[in-house]
Formats: sequence, C-alpha cells, structure tokens
Amino acid sequence: MTTRTLISSSIATMFALAVTVQVHVSGQGQRAPVSLPDGAGRELVQKTCSQCHGLELVTRSGYSQDEWLKLFSTMVALPKGDADTIAQYLAAHYPEKARAKAVIIPGNVRVNIKEWDVPSLGSRPHDPLPASDGSLWWTGQWANVLGRLDLKTGAMKEFPLKTPKSGPHGLVEDKTGNIWFTANSAGYIGKLNPKTGEVTEYPMPDKAARDPHTPLFDRKGMLWFTVQQGNFVGRVNPETGEVKLQRAPTADSKPYGIVLDSKGTPWYVAFGTNKIAKIDTATMAITEYTLPHADSRPRRLTITDDDVVWYADHTRGYLGKYDPKTGKMTEYPSPGGRESLPYGIAAVKDIVWYSEAGVTPNTLVRFDPKTEKFQTWPIPSGGGVIRNMYARPDGNLVIACSGVNKVGLVEISAGPTSR
Repeated sequence: MTTRTLISSSIATMFALAVTVQVHVSGQGQRAPVSLPDGAGRELVQKTCSQCHGLELVTRSGYSQDEWLKLFSTMVALPKGDADTIAQYLAAHYPEKARAKAVIIPGNVRVNIKEWDVPSLGSRPHDPLPASDGSLWWTGQWANVLGRLDLKTGAMKEFPLKTPKSGPHGLVEDKTGNIWFTANSAGYIGKLNPKTGEVTEYPMPDKAARDPHTPLFDRKGMLWFTVQQGNFVGRVNPETGEVKLQRAPTADSKPYGIVLDSKGTPWYVAFGTNKIAKIDTATMAITEYTLPHADSRPRRLTITDDDVVWYADHTRGYLGKYDPKTGKMTEYPSPGGRESLPYGIAAVKDIVWYSEAGVTPNTLVRFDPKTEKFQTWPIPSGGGVIRNMYARPDGNLVIACSGVNKVGLVEISAGPTSR
C-alpha cells in the first residue's frame, strides 16, 4: 500500500477528466488532429504519449514540471533523462492551470482511506468490485486486464483478456464467482473464470451497440447492461448466451450507470440528456423520467433502502433525488460547487456516498438524507477521478482512482473526525 501527500498526488484529477473527454470522442470514431509546438522534447512527447491515447489529452491539460513528472510516471516507466526532458517540455508549453479546490466539511463520521497501486502502469482502473470472497476486483481499461486484490494480504493478480484492446469497463460477479465485464472498446460482454483464467465472450447482435458500459445481475440471474454511445440497454441470458438489445427511447441519451431497486427493477441514468429511466425486466420496455433542469447530465446513480433514486448530476454539480412513490424530485448543491463534477456514487442503507471528480484533490462526500447535511474528505492520492464505487456487505466502500493508477478501500466508522 502506498500513500502520497495531498498536494503532490492530487495533480491527476483534471488530466483524467481530459481522458474522459478523449474516450467520448474516440467512441464516436473522431479525434481532432493535434500539432505540438517546437522545442526540445517534442519528439519524445509525440512518440511516448501517443502510444496509448490521443495528444489532445496533453494539450487540454496544464501542470508544473514536478506535477507533469509525477503524472506520467503513473502511466509509463522512462529513463530519467527522457522523463526530465518530457516534463520540462510539457511544463514550458502546457503550464499549470487554476483548478477548483476541494471543500472540506467536518462532521462526526470517521473514514480511513487505504489505496494500492495496481501492477500495470497506465492501466487506468475504471470500475471496482467487492467480490463475495472479500477481495477487490477492478477493470484495467487501458492495460486490457481484470485485476484482483486480496485485501487481507495485499496480493494482486491481473488476468489478461484474449481480445486485444477490449477496454474492460464495468464488472460484476455471478453466484458461482465468475467475473463478468463489459468490453467497452470491442463490443462484447465477457465472463472470466478466475480459477482457470478462461474468458468467454458474448458479442453484441447489433454492431451499433459498440460500447457496452455498466453491467449488473437481476434477481433471476439475468445480466443487464447499458450501451452508452450506441444508445441501448441490453440483457444476457447466462444459461443460453442469448443477448437482447433495447434501444433507448430518447435519441443519443447515452445510457450510463445502472442499479437495481428492492423489487429487482433496473434503473439507469441517461448521461446524454436530463433523464433517468427504469426497465421492465419482462418486456425490456423503458420508462423515462425527465429531470427538472434541461442542462442536467446524470452520470451515476444509487438507490437507498427506501427505494429513493439518487443521481450524480455531473455537469451542474448537484446531488439529485427522485422518489418514485411521490414523483418528487429534489436537488442539493454539491459542496465543491458547479465545477465539482459529482461522479461515482453508492448508498450504504440510508446514507449516500459519492465523489467529486472536478476538485483538487477529489473528495469523498457523505450525505445524510435525514439531516440533509454533508461531510467531505480528501482522497489521499488525489483520486484522479473516481468513476465508480460500490458498497461492501460490511458497509465499507471500494473505489478505483483512475488517473493515479490505484484502487482503494474506504473504512467507515462513527466517532470524531480524525486523520
């Protein structure tokens, strides 16, 4: 387990947000041409940074020389001379930019955030998963692996996927311990047998469903998933391998995060528009619900024990609430403000937890619906954008810190705040 100071290690947040932009752009089959300015180190940057992503990620960002060095060292191992040259070049042409600062709100709940570096540099761990055996799994999106962390021993193992550049995104465990995942860049649903390392692939029946996004199992064992750019929701029958798709009613609505309510109904957020939706598991019919503000863009969601739907309004900087029983919608400004970019979110019984991805460092946010009060904590590594989080059976949380190449465990306990 490794820890860095909050100042030095929080630098990856805005760069990782640029990664998000690149993924959306490349998912649409477009990439704007980038021309780097002349100077010592230009060729090294061109050669090194373009191996895994577009150079627009570089040009959208800005850091000090030391920050640039720490950032790309999480992605690739370079000789010291080359690393120093690249850092000097980047700092000269893409200097540090002003960033929104984290807003820390004290309270009576204590958390202990533990983080671990994942083995593959540049892996960009996207989603975490608390498995039934107590381990923590993650998707190594850019390393084309699934990873497993034994939280008791700290031992890690990565499982390579058989199709290159699959872009594993979301993941979920079935009742027998297999790990299912969405191949966001290769258009299939995968199943990994951890005992053998064997991967079974279930391709999309429609090529338009090119980017499966987030998966979950319903109570009957059916696997549901969203397809963001393709604008579908889908279902896999694990017994037969049959894959069915249902196009979302609103064009370009970008189905994103998906969760189950207490009745086993899947709900999802439509990141491309101001809507949330639920799916009829028998007919696959989709019912959409429009949020109050036209510019809302919900990115992830969770459901508390009372079946109230909570969503992270990514673009407006709000935590949103929809009560299906009454139809009432309520919004709460996130502590970090409009630029806070709420993202990964999870519920522990009647408490809502989420992360602000747009502040430096990223924050872990706790919201108590009864008191309507917030409490926040900085992510020790800076976070580098926490895209998703899940609650373990013991009430603790697992996180993936994408831009700083880490996964983490949030241990929660009552008592005076201390760090």
